Amino acid sequence: MLTDNKWIAMESIERGFNQGDLSVWDEYLDINAVDHQETPDTRFREHIKEVVQAMRVGFPDLHFEIHHMLAEGDMVAFHSTMTGTHSGPFNLGPFRGLPPTGKVVRVTHMHFMRVQNGKTTDLWHLWNIPVLMGQLGIFPPKAPSAV
Repeated sequence: MLTDNKWIAMESIERGFNQGDLSVWDEYLDINAVDHQETPDTRFREHIKEVVQAMRVGFPDLHFEIHHMLAEGDMVAFHSTMTGTHSGPFNLGPFRGLPPTGKVVRVTHMHFMRVQNGKTTDLWHLWNIPVLMGQLGIFPPKAPSAV
């Protein structure tokens, strides 16, 4: 089972993000799956497809490399690095409206997935947005100074 769960995680990254095959989410994402970084009413299957499309438009050479992966029970945890060249519009979150910069990015991610009965039911995901912003030449706004 642990091997199957790890394979589902690897297949989701390879097909979903690296190849842009959105059908992987219909195969391996439970219809009621929850992305714990999004609001509770988010329809995860539709949302992840929109995210992948936006990322692949912004970074046509998008690639995730998995470095470490652990599985225990129904949980799979892995560390990855996202790379790509910002050569298209990246209409996601704080990057909306940012014209292509031509810059190559390298951003670390951490993923925690619960896999039950061959389907991902929960995702907890962190990526280093401040590093991405810096690499694209966008910096988070400074906090107002105390007067």
